[in-house]
Amino acid sequence: MTERSIPLALSHFSGGEKRGTNTSADVTKLRTPVPPYRHAAPSAPWPWMDFDVDESAVEPLYPDGLASPSDHWKKYPQNLFGNWTPDQVLRSKMLTACSDSQPCSIYNVEVKDDGNFDKIAGEKTITVTGDSATYHSFWNELQQPRPEGIRIRAFFVDNLSLNVLKMLGTTFNVEPFFFSSSTNWIPSRYQEDAKGGLGDHITVTLPFICTMRKTGSRPPSVSSVGSVNSMRKTTQEVLEINTQAPLELTHEILLQDLLAIHMVRRKDSSTIISYHPISHLKKTSAKRLQSLVQRTGDSVYWSKLFVRSKDPTFVFLAILWYALYAWDESFEVLYRHINKLESQVLGTNDINLTRELHKVQAYLLYYQQLLQDFHKSVDFVKNTPNPAMQGDEDEINSAELLAREVDNLLSEIGRLEGQRTMQSDRLKNVMQLAFATVNIEDSRAMKRLTEASMRDSAAMKQISYLTMVFLPASLIASVFGMNVAEINPGTYETLGHYAEATVTLTALTTWLVIAMQTESSFWPRGSPWWRRLVWPICYIAMHIKKWYSRRRRAPPADEQPTIIIVPPAEP
Repeated sequence: MTERSIPLALSHFSGGEKRGTNTSADVTKLRTPVPPYRHAAPSAPWPWMDFDVDESAVEPLYPDGLASPSDHWKKYPQNLFGNWTPDQVLRSKMLTACSDSQPCSIYNVEVKDDGNFDKIAGEKTITVTGDSATYHSFWNELQQPRPEGIRIRAFFVDNLSLNVLKMLGTTFNVEPFFFSSSTNWIPSRYQEDAKGGLGDHITVTLPFICTMRKTGSRPPSVSSVGSVNSMRKTTQEVLEINTQAPLELTHEILLQDLLAIHMVRRKDSSTIISYHPISHLKKTSAKRLQSLVQRTGDSVYWSKLFVRSKDPTFVFLAILWYALYAWDESFEVLYRHINKLESQVLGTNDINLTRELHKVQAYLLYYQQLLQDFHKSVDFVKNTPNPAMQGDEDEINSAELLAREVDNLLSEIGRLEGQRTMQSDRLKNVMQLAFATVNIEDSRAMKRLTEASMRDSAAMKQISYLTMVFLPASLIASVFGMNVAEINPGTYETLGHYAEATVTLTALTTWLVIAMQTESSFWPRGSPWWRRLVWPICYIAMHIKKWYSRRRRAPPADEQPTIIIVPPAEP
């Protein structure tokens, strides 16, 4: 599965517009839509309604008593599901996302009543173009009675066209939710029209993750280790983390694919319809999935199951294994990528690696949700027995076989969930290692800075010592250089004037410096500016007040208590 290119839907929110080329760069720019889960199943009573707009009552497509015309399939889904108004159908994009520019290819798989696969039918391909003759021919073929001896007929549809969608939906009475969920990549699973002893309809829409090799990349070896520069382009191209977009790794790309299967289970002959998103890549998964299902009949293990049980659900279950193979391969590729990230974190603390770690962790959290949907879909198959098998002599045996095979698949899904958890834990460990590496580097830098500061402090201390040595000499030189009468006779200034000016200027400077402070012990917190300006007066007054208070509390000297010591009496 490694060498394939996986198809993606390129026209989800573009009204059916086709775009894109066959390059890895364009693949990485694709986005799958965020699924609106409320429109996933028929149990939701208001499909694709806008409560602010849809107020009109539903009108019947055909008046009472008027038979539908022979080409009534062109009115699908309103011809079978009248509650789907044109606005709702348009809003669901189930018709606008169809391809009309390219031929629609339909690949068949037929399983006979004896459990063998029809090789001739497996080689048959039906091509439906926009020509009226081709789609009328396909419509007439669908209306033909199915030959006896066919247990299952499967249709794998590539480049689903508008006419083919309407013909399949009308012929097999397919709920429009199947096509709307497939078009919008909504995980869903539901059963409808269940009738005991006759059959039912079951639908599973399952997004999953697969891998695609980058164009021109060589197969990676287990021991190959990428460089930081090889990852830098990926981490710098887009700084946002969008889990709906493909995840670009060193040599591969992890992207979403879709299994959309609708099965009509009947007692005589069942039908499978497999929808595949429109693709502009190299290979179509419709043909690939058809060939893989056809090869299931060559498996000794599965061929015995098809012979032992007439339940067509086994073919449905075999198709779900395709998603498990893709998941398993994706986790193998992701494991190698995480190994490279770990090796790079051990050698560097590049910021691009940190971004890449968080990006992969976000994708793993999203994969957890997809795996849960996978688990729920397989559980749904297990808990939804085929009503057509009721009363059949093979009912109990088929149910036991199906439960066993479903448990096998669930066990593998549990293993995948364990792999995802392990890789997520490894990423957390790597991120902790990256942060620890950064902290260690910061500690080393702080240590070097502290050592440099200590060296600078020692140098400044030596300079201070030298200054102290020359300070007395400088002071004496300044004194003898003063222009005062005591030293330089004939001048008018004296040492007294020098002392007066020095004391006055020092007092004024001290007053201004303290007054400009916002907080000080010389005044209460929050004092106004005028209070700070008169701080010397207030400070002196406060101390005088304290001294006076202590003075008043102290008793006079003549009132001091007298202590009289009485000698003990003589015996």
